[in-house]
Amino acid sequence: MTNKQQVIDRFTSYITIDTQSDPKSETTPSTKKQWDLANKLVEELKDMGMQDVSIDENAYIMATLPTNVNHEIPTIGFVAHFDTTPDYSGTNVNPQIVNDYDGGDIVLNKAENIVLSPDYFEDLKQYKGQTLITTDGTTLLGADDKAGITEIMEAMKYLIDHPEIKHGNIRVGFTPDEEIGRGAHKFDVKKFGAEWAYTMDGSQIGELEYENFNAAGVIVKFKGKSVHPGYAKNKMVNAVLLANEFLSLLPPREVPQHTSEREGFFHFYSIKGDIELTEIEGIIRDHDRNNFEARKQLVNQIADDLKQKYNDDIISIEISDQYYNMREKVEPVFHIVEIAEEAMKQLNIEPIIKPIRGGTDGSQLSYMGLPCPNIFAGGHNFHGRYEYVPVESMQKAIEVIVKIAEITATKYLN
Repeated sequence: MTNKQQVIDRFTSYITIDTQSDPKSETTPSTKKQWDLANKLVEELKDMGMQDVSIDENAYIMATLPTNVNHEIPTIGFVAHFDTTPDYSGTNVNPQIVNDYDGGDIVLNKAENIVLSPDYFEDLKQYKGQTLITTDGTTLLGADDKAGITEIMEAMKYLIDHPEIKHGNIRVGFTPDEEIGRGAHKFDVKKFGAEWAYTMDGSQIGELEYENFNAAGVIVKFKGKSVHPGYAKNKMVNAVLLANEFLSLLPPREVPQHTSEREGFFHFYSIKGDIELTEIEGIIRDHDRNNFEARKQLVNQIADDLKQKYNDDIISIEISDQYYNMREKVEPVFHIVEIAEEAMKQLNIEPIIKPIRGGTDGSQLSYMGLPCPNIFAGGHNFHGRYEYVPVESMQKAIEVIVKIAEITATKYLN
């Protein structure tokens, strides 16, 4: 349906622009370099014939593909983010094209002996014979979520070039800073004006997700007293050991490396400090809202117990909710999931309906009044040097977008 080389060219033109976001920045977007791709996308949207193309002072992009039918159809949207994660370098991305993948090891970087192997990354095996785009082993790729942007852009271009395909008004939205949890923070849902939307931000072909974690961030600070160790008996309070004691009281198996599917976890990923002051940072995740609240309560209870054991001044804790499970907002309008599922089935794609072990812009947007399930964008091994994307998966995602638009128009035909 879509030209493979055209998809490759568009995708590589996006990933070679560094758009890494920065959680320490207070601006929106969090990095100036995100504007480089944002401005490019605005020009491309205008050039292809999209209407109402806009970019605001925070780099949120919106555009419209006007309806080509006379009957009333709900306005739907497609959303993707253009920043890449701060977890791994996105500078000087040098993509490698692997044509007709043979099913074996792919040498990403011979000098550093970096190999993408199906022995470790088993998903590779399902893409034998396809065209893969990989990294050169020194950066991430950026398929999260520049594959999604590519797919939305190509789908809009296809619909413009093929007016025989009937559709209603389609809104497109591109956001900054999703990777640092702010992608939806300044998204103007009212201006967007869609009844529902889909984020193109999933992984392997077939993924269709409308459940995600309930999420909270945790910061715990421990105050100690530094005394000469030779004379410290009954005087020293070691904040490092207090942090260790706190962590030891959490359920040892309820961590990311021992959980899957709908199992929640505690994940403390940073510890810094000394005898006088030690700080730990972490996250709490659970799909079930009651379990989520119980996890937060447990963390608070451990802190309270340690305060009683020592004293009230010794620990301070801050728990901040980040986002919630979008299932609560999507289930009342479940037909939007069924439309996406039907689109995949009509294209001979087996839908993989499963909960997201993370969050997307869609989770926040759903609570802002824009129900927003998540659809595959095709990439694998996000946020690192082993990231890759099959071009055929991107082509299928483009077809899914077009088919959703077509089905929606047909569904509401009077």
